[in-house]
Amino acid sequence: MAGMELCEPRDLYNILNQQWLLPRVADPYYLCLLDVRTEREYNESHILTARRIAQSLTGKYLVPHSELLARVRYCVVYDHETSSLDCRDSEEERDAKEGTAISHAKGLEQFTSHPVLVLQGGYKKFSACYHFLRTQRTLWMPWELAKLQTYPVEILPERLYMGDFKQACNQQIQKDLKIKAQVNISEQCAKLYVKYDRYLHVSVPDTLEVNLFDSFPTICHFIDAQMDYGAVLVFSKQGISRSSTGVMAYLMHSCVFSLKSAWSYVLKCKTNMRPHQGFVKQLLDWETKLYRTTITDISELNY
Repeated sequence: MAGMELCEPRDLYNILNQQWLLPRVADPYYLCLLDVRTEREYNESHILTARRIAQSLTGKYLVPHSELLARVRYCVVYDHETSSLDCRDSEEERDAKEGTAISHAKGLEQFTSHPVLVLQGGYKKFSACYHFLRTQRTLWMPWELAKLQTYPVEILPERLYMGDFKQACNQQIQKDLKIKAQVNISEQCAKLYVKYDRYLHVSVPDTLEVNLFDSFPTICHFIDAQMDYGAVLVFSKQGISRSSTGVMAYLMHSCVFSLKSAWSYVLKCKTNMRPHQGFVKQLLDWETKLYRTTITDISELNY
């Protein structure tokens, strides 16, 4: 069996907001998000794209299509407020305290190729953190999912986000995420929804020859200073190369990450982040400057 793991609300937020050419949630084999609360609770409000698991006449939860579960990348189950995977209690005691997410996830393990994820804190915690991803809608057409507006991925909870140019110019996104400062690492000038002194524009093209290394100290010090006022959004045209380079430089500088650790961390948040070879070399030089030694073997990085 694939097993079962706990999923932080931030992890589900980032899963929901992955985008390549289209939002990843438009792929039927990407995410199976299952709500096991009561029908009344589900109809009142649920997480975007979630579907409620049907029950038989005897009250047993029915398993979704087994072939779909076998191919799906993420299968996430949530109830009202499950907080742990502690199975030391009896099933009756656990259900009374934790709800039905764990017991239902156990019934899905045999069908999935990846661990079944149980949302930590359930709907209660997720909706408190990401109220803008709640909905009453129960049916989505494929073309509607393909047009969904994704949000910047969350790097540090409620403090640091990474996105693309379109997201940075969306006023509602800035409001929902409480963005107070922006770092624009692209040639284009963005429409400002933050105060002028809380906007840093590092105008660089996405080419192998460009020098972003010299801007790393400015980017890092700016982000640190702006976090006193609220969340910071780092963005570039596509949110894949330049923005991820800036974010990794910051994590190495202010969170004491090696390049390898920063790479793994950001890749988990945004699965298609890909700094080009020139930026990877500059990040390695940044690691050497910060720690006075080279820690990372860049041949181990997948780029």
